[in-house]
Amino acid sequence: MQDDCRWNPAGLPMIGSDLNPAETTLFTEHLTIEPLQSTHAAALFPHFCDTTLYTYIPQQAPISVTSLAERYQRLANRASPDGSQIWLNWAVRITDKDEYIGYAQATVEADGQAMLAYFVFTPYQRRGYAVEMCTEIRDCLFSAFAARSVYALIDTRNQASIALVEKLGFQREALLPNADYFKDANSDEYRYRYAKTT
Repeated sequence: MQDDCRWNPAGLPMIGSDLNPAETTLFTEHLTIEPLQSTHAAALFPHFCDTTLYTYIPQQAPISVTSLAERYQRLANRASPDGSQIWLNWAVRITDKDEYIGYAQATVEADGQAMLAYFVFTPYQRRGYAVEMCTEIRDCLFSAFAARSVYALIDTRNQASIALVEKLGFQREALLPNADYFKDANSDEYRYRYAKTT
């Protein structure tokens, strides 16, 4: 975190006098990573109806654009109700196109740990976008939000996601048996962590 970074009353870090990094758009070589707004719901909804996205997670597809927009509106304050966590959510599109390729979220906890989760929509998988998106967000968590480490919880069957975090330099630190139960089966999870070297 920069030397002049500080916390505002809502619990979000501020860089300088008026820049809130939770509201700052990020850019990579090919992607624009936009802070999530309720207006993103219409563009993201068709992708989230793809049931293959939910094979290894307990969530289900949203029932309507309206319900998705309402959910995004509830997330708009970027913080947990008690102010102890920063909630970050992004819609990710190809720069210069109205073409959304994925979604990412991170929770920054009071002790400096940050949890990262992500979707890359099916038509855009295996094109390098996941690495590009997650690398930028991971680095932002360290530089703008003073994260001490970033971790991800991944179903042990999800080989694509495991390969992604390992490519990003995350290290497997734990096996969590029976971490969840959904779709009539127990889910074991790995916890992977990336700790920034000084």
